[in-house]
Amino acid sequence: MASDNKLQTSTPEAQGIPSGAILAFLQAAEESIDALHSFMLLRHGAVVAQGWWTPYGPDLRHVLFSLSKSFTSTAVGLAVAEGRLTVDDTLLSIFPEFAPEEISDNLAGMKVRHLLSMSTGHAEDTTGRLFGAQDGKWVKAFMALPVEYEPGTHFLYNTGATYVLSAIVQKLTGMTLMDYLTPRLFEPLGIKDAWWEVSPEGVAMGGFGLNVKTEDIARFGQLYLQKGVWNGQRILPEAWVAEATSRQVSNEPNTNIDWRQGYGYQFWRCQHNAYRGDGAFGQYCIVMPDQDAVIAITSGVGNMQAVLDLIWGRLLPAMGPAALPDDPEAQAQLARRLAGLELLPQVGAATSPWADRVSGRTYAFDVAEQNAVVNRHGPSDEAQLIHAIEVVLHGHEGGTLTIRDGRGDNTIAFAHGAWRRGETQLGVDEPHRYAASGAWIDEDTLVVKLCLYETPFRPTLTLQFGQGGVRYQHRMNVGFGPGASPALVGKLL
Repeated sequence: MASDNKLQTSTPEAQGIPSGAILAFLQAAEESIDALHSFMLLRHGAVVAQGWWTPYGPDLRHVLFSLSKSFTSTAVGLAVAEGRLTVDDTLLSIFPEFAPEEISDNLAGMKVRHLLSMSTGHAEDTTGRLFGAQDGKWVKAFMALPVEYEPGTHFLYNTGATYVLSAIVQKLTGMTLMDYLTPRLFEPLGIKDAWWEVSPEGVAMGGFGLNVKTEDIARFGQLYLQKGVWNGQRILPEAWVAEATSRQVSNEPNTNIDWRQGYGYQFWRCQHNAYRGDGAFGQYCIVMPDQDAVIAITSGVGNMQAVLDLIWGRLLPAMGPAALPDDPEAQAQLARRLAGLELLPQVGAATSPWADRVSGRTYAFDVAEQNAVVNRHGPSDEAQLIHAIEVVLHGHEGGTLTIRDGRGDNTIAFAHGAWRRGETQLGVDEPHRYAASGAWIDEDTLVVKLCLYETPFRPTLTLQFGQGGVRYQHRMNVGFGPGASPALVGKLL
């Protein structure tokens, strides 16, 4: 590790990996996975390959989802090292003020180690119940829930448990996770501009909500690979690293093989004696002690096992025990490939015979009718109902799509054959930065593809024009709900 806190770089061959193997991994990922956003491979402490698929980039944060949990676990480890608690402290001893009137034996027996290892004894993930707490007191709501199993005997992935860990750190230190971790973890590792979402009671979400750059993920993994030491400075106790990343509880049975290798303290055990933190839709920090390697990936995938399978199949076997002969030609080819990574813009024609007929025209939607359609598929958010759409086209250059919803006008500028950047609040509470491309996939059908490039999400907006109207549909690449919204029909004003 370089002394100035910059990550050392190296050719793959110098660290025992053929450049061709990394090229093969990238090729396979682009052919079979939709889609990786960033990739960093470190071996023997040096970065041997790194790349970002445009419009994603090295200076952009990416939402981590449950990869946040491993950072929360680290905060607990630091607090343990400072003597603020032990993993055998009970939840009731830390939050006696939130004890329910009737305390079950299982609740009384719940310890910090059970929260860390997802073995609290709950039969269902508690997160939804916490979100529904009317008074906003999530820890109190957590402690009021039934605990069906003896803690330590039953694995259940339980994001609410991680939230309680965050609340524990905050209560015992008087600092949020961000404030606590900044001088102890983020600053020593060179992690800047991290951001963590907080709950109604002002506690970092813990189980999700952390946003950092890909390199920050890689640095975090390298810290763990180095057993808690960074640039000669001990950040985490070696014993904590070993405990947190070892199998603390069985998580069998599970459909995917890398989700049944055991669970540590907010880390998953993997095949090949590896371990990882991961988050929804493919956010990974993979540590491979036997290979002395770390892999950091952000992505927007539906099949997370597929990414791990590619790593085990393409990269792991290529990691040899000794340096390889230099291969300048393969290294140059790999460098060009990494520099040219890009998510494909929308494919199709730049213009259409329909373009002049629809450009600058407004299409109105019946909100009441739309509300009825949406409600048949689940509760609606009034602010997201579409009131009107207008497309303005600029020949072969692209155009703008303005969608008026309950919040107001959202104008999305898109390019043809490229990505155009902007900011939108379409479908979300806070503005998101986006890149957009558009093309005609048929004479009467315009498709605008968005990439919310600090998240995994890539909405596709399809407008099929007809005499006097338009059929509009919104599809999402990945998500926690249905991938496609019901098609809506608007009338030409």
